[in-house]
Amino acid sequence: MKIAKLAVMIVLLVPALRAQQAPQSTTAHQITAMLNQFLDDASHGNRAGFERFFADDVIYTGSNALVRHKSDIMKNVGSMKPTSDKKTTYSAENVTVHDFGDAAIVAFRLVARTETKNAAGTDVKTESYRNTGTFVRRNGRWQVVAWQATKVPKAAALK
Repeated sequence: MKIAKLAVMIVLLVPALRAQQAPQSTTAHQITAMLNQFLDDASHGNRAGFERFFADDVIYTGSNALVRHKSDIMKNVGSMKPTSDKKTTYSAENVTVHDFGDAAIVAFRLVARTETKNAAGTDVKTESYRNTGTFVRRNGRWQVVAWQATKVPKAAALK
C-alpha cells in the first residue's frame, strides 16, 4: 500500500516540478527588458530605439526572405510612426533567452496589432511572427547582430 501511495505521489509531483522554471539569468532579464523597450519604440516609430537595438553590422532576414542591413532598416523607421487613422502596436509572447556569456539568443512570438480607423469604425488586424535574434555584448552593451522573422500562418496563430 505504501508503495502504491508513493507511486501516485511521484506521478502527481513530476509534472508540477517540470512546470517550475529555473530563475532567469541577469542576461535573460536584460535581453527581455531590451526587447520589450524595442517593441515599444517600434510601436511609436522611435528611430533612436532602432539605433540602440541593432548593431551597425546586423544581418536581418525578414519574413519575406529579404536580407537587410541596418541602413535598410533605418530607411523604413519613419513609415512605422502611428497616424491618427492607423496605429500598430507590437508585443512579445513566449520569450526564451539562452545565455552564452557575451552572446545570447532570443526566440519569441511577435504579435503585431494594427488598428485602422475608417468611415465604418475601426478595423483590427493581428499578425504573428516567430522571431529569433542573436545579441552580442560589446563594450558592456547588448546589440542585435542577427535577426530572423517568420510570419506565422493564420491557422497556426490560433494554436
